[in-house]
Amino acid sequence: MESTRAEERAELFRTIWNIATELRGNVDGWDFKAYVLCMIFYRYISENLTKYINEGEQDEDPSFNYENLTDEEAETARAGILSEKGFFILPSMLFRNVRKAADEDSKDLNEKLKNIFDYIENSAKGTDSEEDLIGLFSDLDVNNKKLGNTVEERNQKLVKLLDKIGDMNLGDYQDSKIDTFGDAYEYLMGMYASEAGKSGGEYFTPQEVSELLTRIVIADKKEINKIYDPCCGSGSLLLKAARLLGKDRVRQGFFGQEVNPTTYNLCRINMFLHDINYNKFDIELGDTLTNPIHMNDEPFEAIVSNPPYSLHWEGEDNAVLINDQRFAPAGVLAPKSKADMAFIMHMLAWLATNGTAAIVCFPGVMYRSGAEQKIRKYMVDNNFVDCIIQLPSNLFFGTSIATNIMVLKKSKKDNNVLFIDASKEFMKDGNKSKLTKENILHIYNWWKDRKDIDHVASLVSALDIEKEGYNLSVSTYVEPEDTREKVDIQVLNQEIREIVAREQILREEIDKIIADIEGGESHE
Repeated sequence: MESTRAEERAELFRTIWNIATELRGNVDGWDFKAYVLCMIFYRYISENLTKYINEGEQDEDPSFNYENLTDEEAETARAGILSEKGFFILPSMLFRNVRKAADEDSKDLNEKLKNIFDYIENSAKGTDSEEDLIGLFSDLDVNNKKLGNTVEERNQKLVKLLDKIGDMNLGDYQDSKIDTFGDAYEYLMGMYASEAGKSGGEYFTPQEVSELLTRIVIADKKEINKIYDPCCGSGSLLLKAARLLGKDRVRQGFFGQEVNPTTYNLCRINMFLHDINYNKFDIELGDTLTNPIHMNDEPFEAIVSNPPYSLHWEGEDNAVLINDQRFAPAGVLAPKSKADMAFIMHMLAWLATNGTAAIVCFPGVMYRSGAEQKIRKYMVDNNFVDCIIQLPSNLFFGTSIATNIMVLKKSKKDNNVLFIDASKEFMKDGNKSKLTKENILHIYNWWKDRKDIDHVASLVSALDIEKEGYNLSVSTYVEPEDTREKVDIQVLNQEIREIVAREQILREEIDKIIADIEGGESHE
């Protein structure tokens, strides 16, 4: 399986690299990312819809193929398809048919594609899926002059983009051994990491870290009510639950909020790509801290997140926030220049009594004084902090800093906090670090076993944490292994005595030689 996964991933990366080499031109890296991902999505929903319709019709007519119908013939199925899939695409607008005619339509391909994307989004108007479809293709600007100075040049690029995406050997997406969209996104992140800087890393979590977080919040559960990420980015964290549990075992679905419009669109696209139906996800656009959309929802059994680090927010400038039900219990707001603890308090407030939250945090959150220390005190004193895990450095795009995972629970069985030093659990992957399957299993089992392990894990009482000023840094409680060479003093002293003895013998021999030389000279 590993070799198949590696082959599929290599094929995907080769294709993306070829697209970038031939087509990127003057398109900014992050704009280019949207072109590739949106076009993959267009191909996917075309093939997914075609397969869905064909499977329903080919029992009676094995030769049936939705791609070959006229648009007029297809219209009769519109209502049923909209009800089931949440969108509708006419046969003439399917990716494969558009690609076939692309050379002939090259003079106005840009307008044709724009009309198709508008049609797909508008097909859901007035239905339950309208909010899930609106604006999905808004980041694929087919009239962007960066594609070419003239319409003809832009259309030539679009023809090549259709061909390259169409040539990708993706097989049946649901049977694929890799997360195509996630891998494509991660590869593009790596290609343009220098351009992205921290702003790019803010909304992408490497898939291996996503798996670790999700395994922790699921643990031994066979199903959960729903999963939530208040800073969901492209949705990679949410979708790990579908992979690990099965999407039908996330009973009420996948919930998230994202402030960045581009990544909000990518997250919704990602849901469709993973065959999550429109009625099983609720992804919203907006500022989670000041305008939380899911306020009145039932609490979440599973919460996973990689919130932006040291984000500026309104904080105490907004007089209403200190009375907000999410922040009021701690009696203090997170600093205006560092919203990290505001996100953590938000997630704690929405966590179900039987739930678990796993949150990626920058190390400063664990030890800084002032308001953040008071919030840590509130969480420790009320027994909400289950575990702190120190991850290896250089795992994330945009930063080489070793981040932490904070695990929260509301129904712990003891009054201790487990600290795990997993800083050595990685393999090198180019110039980045990466968690292997073995690394993930090691960390998960240490967390699950909840035992002291020399130089790795320490179970610390709330009282001892209080004595340390509510410092939650792993290094405060887990003593690193001393890898320096151990010296046996007795052996060393014996060696020194032997060296001194040898030196004495050498001195005596040298003195004798000198005496012989001086004696010989006197006889002369």
